[in-house]
Amino acid sequence: MDICKIHENASKCSVNTMECFMVLSTQAQKISIATLCGLFGTLCIFENSLVLYLIFSSPGTRKKPSYLFISSLALADILASIIFVCSFVNFHVFNETDFSKEMFLLQLGGVTTSFSASLSSLLLTALDRYISISRPSEYKLLMTRKRAWIALGMLWVTCATIASLPLLGWNCCTLNSTCSELFPFVDNSYMSSWICFIMVMLGCIIYAYAHVLWRARQHVAYMEKHQVQLGKQNTRMRMDVMLAKTLVMVLTVLVLCWSPVLILMIYSIFARLSNHLRKVFAFCSTLCLLNSMVNPIIYALRSKELYSSLRMVFSRLRRQLKASEESPEAESTHKSSTIETVCDDMHIT
Repeated sequence: MDICKIHENASKCSVNTMECFMVLSTQAQKISIATLCGLFGTLCIFENSLVLYLIFSSPGTRKKPSYLFISSLALADILASIIFVCSFVNFHVFNETDFSKEMFLLQLGGVTTSFSASLSSLLLTALDRYISISRPSEYKLLMTRKRAWIALGMLWVTCATIASLPLLGWNCCTLNSTCSELFPFVDNSYMSSWICFIMVMLGCIIYAYAHVLWRARQHVAYMEKHQVQLGKQNTRMRMDVMLAKTLVMVLTVLVLCWSPVLILMIYSIFARLSNHLRKVFAFCSTLCLLNSMVNPIIYALRSKELYSSLRMVFSRLRRQLKASEESPEAESTHKSSTIETVCDDMHIT
């Protein structure tokens, strides 16, 4: 299929136009996309659901703002996995076009909201670590649970509002403007604005983590120079530094997974994309799912609190399995002893 060359507003806003964006031409490509989406999506939902359970089942973690932000990230990744996999596979694999322009923009808005909220949750987590490192004595006063919930509420409302703008009228059909070559009905100026929004958030996250790691390095150098014994304050500092390093790993994975998609989106604004590049974009989009799948693995490996909670869950499961295996044997032993007692009574009688 060649690149769709659409010149008239009536044709570019037709539902039939969506067929031009179904770039997977062979059965092997469709099977590959379906397999990747199914694998990454299933693991992502399971892992992030486990993270949410571990956070909210423990009174210690669910009260901390840091873990509230991480739970927001896990929730965003779950929603992104469900909405993205269903809409992406339905569009590219099954080539469904029997829905309206509004329905397509609604699905796209759901994906955009989820992934934007995921990145925004990382931003709040980075700011949380920034305040904890730069102003440790005032951290508990500045970062309370109430303020954390307010920040999360503002985050989700902002992301949902930005994602719903195409549905509310900022699309190439309503404005009679240049359409994106990657998404049907999406205005190029909106996509440029969304990319700028994402890049600003990435810049803020990188700055916050760079400051955290700089302060952490200063702290370690001071400890080595003066050979100070670790007290309660230093232990907290070390925990904050460890969590910051964990989130730097999350950020690194995020940048590596999102860079190909963002680069192709930026390139599509300034130049025409070949059919091959649009296929590459479709496959690179699954890297966003990979990012959502890797995040909870990093938490489990790096967070001592979540790791200990996970060990407790596995320990309870082992005890329950052992008890369920032993109960039939105990029941059969009890039954046999009861029968023997009844027989003895009959014999005596």
